Amino acid sequence: MASPELTSPRSARVVAARKLARRSHRTAERRFIAEGPQAVREALAHHAEAAAGRLPEPAVAPPGGTVVEVFTTLESRERHADLLAAARRHGVPVHTAADEVIDAVSQTVTPQGIVAVCRFLDVSFERVLAARPRLVAVLAHVRDPGNAGTVLRCADAAGADAVVLTDASVDLYNPKAVRASVGSLFHLPVVVGVPVERAVDGLREAGLRVLAADGAGLADLDSEQDEGTLAAPTAWIFGNEAWGLPEETRALADEVVRVPIHGRAESLNLATAAAVCLYASARGQRTGRTGSSARRDVR
Repeated sequence: MASPELTSPRSARVVAARKLARRSHRTAERRFIAEGPQAVREALAHHAEAAAGRLPEPAVAPPGGTVVEVFTTLESRERHADLLAAARRHGVPVHTAADEVIDAVSQTVTPQGIVAVCRFLDVSFERVLAARPRLVAVLAHVRDPGNAGTVLRCADAAGADAVVLTDASVDLYNPKAVRASVGSLFHLPVVVGVPVERAVDGLREAGLRVLAADGAGLADLDSEQDEGTLAAPTAWIFGNEAWGLPEETRALADEVVRVPIHGRAESLNLATAAAVCLYASARGQRTGRTGSSARRDVR
């Protein structure tokens, strides 16, 4: 077996990748780390679709391509030969590295042996609105990167058209957020840094009903489903993990909706509540049913 070409964690290429652990450096370089075979596979698939001009609107191809370079251990090079062959087909440099080099670049306790440096993927809010979305998740005041990534994954699974992170929320490209998305970051358009007031106004102007998910809501998700109002294009606002949504944010919404607790649990965590709400809207939009008490402007 050949020797790795990168053996020192202090080499210039490795140091540049290590710096992406810091938000300030990620922002300056507009690059981030995708770690593990699943994330790298999805990153390369996005790279290939962008190169072929097949990205669905409103996604955009990062200038220079999605994936900058890939680092892999000797073991992972053998195990994931198909991934690395795909990278090379698309002109992505692949570097075989010593285990200690991957350990230095990785942000996990037990690295999976393959890491990609990727370019930022976020799109403009205006681009998302122009695509006339029907289901959008808005993360307002979400501070835990793992939760942000998990909600992104839930939104992807429910078929949402976009995810919006407000300017008060965590960095989308935090390594924990990227890992928690399990590749969904590469599947749907994501907007970052939008003030919550602008997000609500823009989505409402685009024809979406804006619902705030909060345990203190007067409206009940079951009733919303029964009345058919979830057939309308909808944006869900999800708040902070510990204290939910502040009153001023709840006041922006058309309705504040609680997920009913039928058992003895005190509450649902953020990602679970988001999954329940997004799937309720996805089902309502698929059936297209509107109840007698639904708003007149439901489309």
